Amino acid sequence: MARTIAESDDGDAEVIALPGADRGAIQSIERAAMVLALFDQHTRALTPALVADRLGLNRTTAHRYLQSLQASGFLNPAYGPGPLVDQLSSLVSTRQQILSLAPTVMRQLADRSGLTSVLSFLGRSGAVVSIVEEANAGTIVLTVRVGTVLELKAAQSRVLLAFQSDPNVVSRMHAGLNGIEARQEQAELALVRRDRVAWADLGRVGLASVAVPVFGSSDVQAAMAVLGTTTMLPPSELSSTPVQLLREAADQLSSLVTI
Repeated sequence: MARTIAESDDGDAEVIALPGADRGAIQSIERAAMVLALFDQHTRALTPALVADRLGLNRTTAHRYLQSLQASGFLNPAYGPGPLVDQLSSLVSTRQQILSLAPTVMRQLADRSGLTSVLSFLGRSGAVVSIVEEANAGTIVLTVRVGTVLELKAAQSRVLLAFQSDPNVVSRMHAGLNGIEARQEQAELALVRRDRVAWADLGRVGLASVAVPVFGSSDVQAAMAVLGTTTMLPPSELSSTPVQLLREAADQLSSLVTI
């Protein structure tokens, strides 16, 4: 059984045993990453000879890695960057655009609405808060920390799942729900797709949040929301001023994103 070193919560090193098969899989991933890292401004396509020489492999092994990466979409038939690399690059590029453009739009939204504005991207288990612009007006400010992973029933998580193009993502996110809960969430997501607006259902008396999608081309890229009290942000009132201001801000940001 293979072992690896990790750091415990108190800072001490501890040994974690890994089954041989698991360690082999990890080594394969590490080797694949090393192969992909060979791309640079001078190397736009790989060959078994080049991979073997730079990584110290025999050519048969190098060729096998290239074939596997090509079959997985990381490489194209000529062993240049493949469609999956292009997809990931586009995602990173789009997120960088949004992170650069969003603060100005969200600051204006917070000032006009008097509510804290939030922008999130989809993480592995829910929306992940990435930008927060707090309201300046009033003596009490509702906010959320950057990096917070929001619950499935949070407005931003619902928006990101409702417009998710990969149904497997939604299925994975809902895997921990029982049958009734899953059906209820599916019904909520259908309403979000219809109205293009999501409301939180977190059971926190007196607090409300509403979110709308930020699109790039046709795919949802992020969720933008405002937070407030139920008095400032009456739940389910689609025609209220805060919701209209939120829609305008998200549409503005979507129009600025180029893919």
